[in-house]
Amino acid sequence: MRSYDERLDQFLSRAAKVFADQGYHSATMRDLAAATDMSLAGMYYYVRGKEELLYRIQERCFLRVLTGAERALAGLGDADPRERLQAFIRHHVTFFAAHMAEMKVLSHEANSLTGECQRKVNAIKRRYVDLLEGLLKDVASEEPAVERSAATYLLFGMMNWIYNWYDPAGEIDPERLAELIARTFVGGFAEARSPVHGG
Repeated sequence: MRSYDERLDQFLSRAAKVFADQGYHSATMRDLAAATDMSLAGMYYYVRGKEELLYRIQERCFLRVLTGAERALAGLGDADPRERLQAFIRHHVTFFAAHMAEMKVLSHEANSLTGECQRKVNAIKRRYVDLLEGLLKDVASEEPAVERSAATYLLFGMMNWIYNWYDPAGEIDPERLAELIARTFVGGFAEARSPVHGG
């Protein structure tokens, strides 16, 4: 018999696909029940309603990606700042390549939560953004803080946009895509102030 956590994981994953395909506001609890093979009563065992379901999907996803990134960085110790940034990018891309529906929901429904649910999710997101911004500070400490902050969101934009076009089963596997993003970004941002030779 599967554990409560396993059943909840499967429920949230299937619900995320419904929200990704139909949009949070268009999807009904009946749509969600049909897609998750649950009765309405069964769904209400896990959540009180649609907004709590969206909250649980977002909270679960952000906590997992944050915890995984912290673990990946802890395993590197005092490695070169670029290696640490590349490890963050690799973890983010490979995590979301395995959770494409969740990525779309996080991107499209960022402002659909209200009140305490929104505040809690935003607090986790802030920790994740701060983690990346700290890595960029280590990589390019001479950059003004305002540009590091902008670069943080530029990098998230680059990584998060993949749900629109990327096929994890296609020719570029998630690891290779992560390395490509890391090379493109690190080479651009970290070298942007290098002197131009010649001419």
